[in-house]
Amino acid sequence: MQEQTTSLASLLDRLEHLNDIGASLSKERDITRLLEKILLAAKAITHADGGTLYRMLEDGNTLRFEILRTDSLNIAMGGTAAKGMNFPDLPLYSSTGKPNNTLVAAYAAIHSVTINIDDAYTEPNFDFSGTREFDQRTGYRSKSFLTVPLRNHDGDVIGVLQLINAQRPGTTEVVAFSQADQRLAESLASQAAIALSNRLLLTQLEELFEAFVGLINLAIDEKSHYTGGHCQRVPELTMMLAEAADQVTEGPLANFHMTDLDRHELKIAGLLHDCGKITTPVHVVDKATKLHTLFDRIGLIDTRFEVLKRDAEIATLRQQLALRQVVDPAAEAALRSQNQSALAELEADRSFLRNANVGGEVMSDADVARVREIGSRYTWRNPDGIQTGFLSSDELENLSIRKGTLTAAERDVINYHIVATIKMLEKLPWPKHLKNVPEYAGGHHERMDGKGYPKGLTREQMSVQARIMGIADIYEALTASDRPYKPGMKLSQAMRIMAQFRDDGHIDPDLFDVFLHQGVYRRYGEKFLNPMQLDEVNPGA
Repeated sequence: MQEQTTSLASLLDRLEHLNDIGASLSKERDITRLLEKILLAAKAITHADGGTLYRMLEDGNTLRFEILRTDSLNIAMGGTAAKGMNFPDLPLYSSTGKPNNTLVAAYAAIHSVTINIDDAYTEPNFDFSGTREFDQRTGYRSKSFLTVPLRNHDGDVIGVLQLINAQRPGTTEVVAFSQADQRLAESLASQAAIALSNRLLLTQLEELFEAFVGLINLAIDEKSHYTGGHCQRVPELTMMLAEAADQVTEGPLANFHMTDLDRHELKIAGLLHDCGKITTPVHVVDKATKLHTLFDRIGLIDTRFEVLKRDAEIATLRQQLALRQVVDPAAEAALRSQNQSALAELEADRSFLRNANVGGEVMSDADVARVREIGSRYTWRNPDGIQTGFLSSDELENLSIRKGTLTAAERDVINYHIVATIKMLEKLPWPKHLKNVPEYAGGHHERMDGKGYPKGLTREQMSVQARIMGIADIYEALTASDRPYKPGMKLSQAMRIMAQFRDDGHIDPDLFDVFLHQGVYRRYGEKFLNPMQLDEVNPGA
């Protein structure tokens, strides 16, 4: 009677353990850790000394070794163990299509049945020669086997759980797996298959979603190859700085920590932070010079200068012909000299406008005045034969841009991308673990002093993640070498500008300290930048 009571109590304990395992499996997000938990849980509730977990490959015809554990031999392979699996896959069918019924794991998968073997050495129906060879090498004695298929909700086998050498509780005596062991293992296998199927389905959905995100970035990349790299690099730098901030144990960021779900959420936000650029006209995104639209209109101005030079030369020749009747060499020489001076002046003005068009340096008041003077001094005969102003009002506006290549209206178009990003992201029905994506992605152009856009948020109104993304976005832009309007800065120059941004209230000072003192800027540089950009940075400066 006492023995029955003890056995019943043991069974109830194992059932309770099984319930706890089911709850634990449903919460695990990592596939590798999930598989390991399944095997370890099965070993625990059946008192097995060893076990192997196989996964069905996508072809549905092959089992792959995923995890192996044998306690008495101290063997741990696959899963979170340092040593990986080095066993070949198990084909379920031969090259002729014949089922591989001689291997017990393959048989369980093919026929979707549980196989309980008391002693492998006396089992006539399966080939255990490999097991015997293993035992001879290690001195082990493989005896009892319990092999259970893992079936998903559609009844398809997605894996096989194999347990070896059940041990009498409290001893190392090897016994056969009991019917209670088998039922518990089958129940666990059912829960495990559901958990694994759900996790695989969620993983596939996440991969599909990330693929759609990649598709958006590809569309932006196809519109402009200058922004495609930005869309990939900013998320990388964002995660590098976030991980560095997560490791801080003192100071204002000591309480900032991320779970795996937090990391995934921030990664998605990073990938989508510029998705609104898909609405930005490509000629504005790629505006490499001041007169660039669908093409660089400086070529039109070049043509006009050539027309003026031609007209000047024709006028000179006509005057020379008029002198032929009186034959005045001195007058002709004077005309030629006058023509050369006119051509030199035209060439100088053309060179000035070409240089102004680049937008590489800040234009002075005198430079802007010269642009306008050139526009008003010359006239030219257009293709319709009409004498007209040399520069149009649009050309005058663009060539007079003080800094960079964008007009105020074009800057508004560029800046609108963040508004479009927020609008697009807020339209999506985000699940709970991704609900902050619009805020993280939409805040990377805000400033700590409230002078940013589009909402004018202050530091206190922004999450740490949005502030991280702001630093990543600026630093990537400063160091990027694929922009049409500038070369990539060296680390020292970029970090001096970043420090100025910190002092001006543009970026978060605490995160910048992490960015600087934990060397995030250099690790990013070593991974993404040209070696010529990797100069020394003095943190004290």
